[in-house]
Order: sequence, then structure tokens, then C-alpha cells
Amino acid sequence: MVREMQQGDSQSVLEIYRMGLETRNATFETTVPSWHDWDSKHLLHSRFVSEENGKVAGWAALIPFSVREVYRGVAEVSIYIASGSRRKKIGSGLMEQIIISSELNGIWSLVSSVFPENEATLKLHSKFGFRIIGRRERIAKLDGKWRDTILLERRSSVIFNEKNS
Repeated sequence: MVREMQQGDSQSVLEIYRMGLETRNATFETTVPSWHDWDSKHLLHSRFVSEENGKVAGWAALIPFSVREVYRGVAEVSIYIASGSRRKKIGSGLMEQIIISSELNGIWSLVSSVFPENEATLKLHSKFGFRIIGRRERIAKLDGKWRDTILLERRSSVIFNEKNS
């Protein structure tokens, strides 16, 4: 069951983020932020959790792409699934909801930066119409090792059709 994220989900969200950090294939970050820092970084709309047997099993949220007004309709997708809940289509449910919500909130482009080794996440994005727009080679180091990322983008056909752009 996918539902809107609530303040009471904060501990579960950060715990699932920690699980993602441990894989070393989810983010360049190496420490779990405080809830205040996490909360201030993400958009207030389009925050969801997926529950499995009454427990948060995954979450999705959006981060502004830029503070510049011209990019107000561009956001970066974050989806994290608890280690014991992967490969159960939880990511699909979250991605579907975040796309719907993003469009309702005026987001015309969703972007994502994924490690090439994270094949499950790349497949999830492809399933929902994200296309590869590039590869950043040796963009940053994680644990002293240079890593690449794959850049993905999904343009909203709903918003572009509405505005005849």
C-alpha cells in the first residue's frame, strides 16, 4: 500500500536510507542526515511511503533540481526500498505514485542519477519512461574509488500536452 509520507514515518525513512547507504550503489552520501536536514532538502509535495504488513518498506520523494525559478518544474527522484523488501514491486508502486503527484504539482521533468551497477533501479526507471541522457564519468569518489553515474530523464507528456508545448 502506497500512501503519503507522514511526520511519524521519519525514523523509518531514515533507516531505509541507511540501508541504501550500506549498499554503496544508491548514493555518494555516506552518513544518514538528521530528519531536519532530510526534510528541508526534499519538496513538501510528492512524498510517499509503501507499507508492507503495517511497516514502511520503502519511500519516494523529490528534490528540487535547482533553486533557479526557471527550473521550478524539474525535480530529482529519490526511491529507497528496505533491504528485506526489494524485488517485490514496491519501487514500481512508489514510482507510479510519484509520477502522478509530480505532474499534479507542475513538475514537467523528473531526473535521476544512478550508479551503472544499480541495475534494478535502472530497469525501474526504464519501465516508467525515463531515458538515458548521458553518463558522467568519474564524477565523484565513494570510499576512495571514482564512480560513474547514469543520467536519466522523464518528460511529462501530461504537462506538455496541457500547455501545447
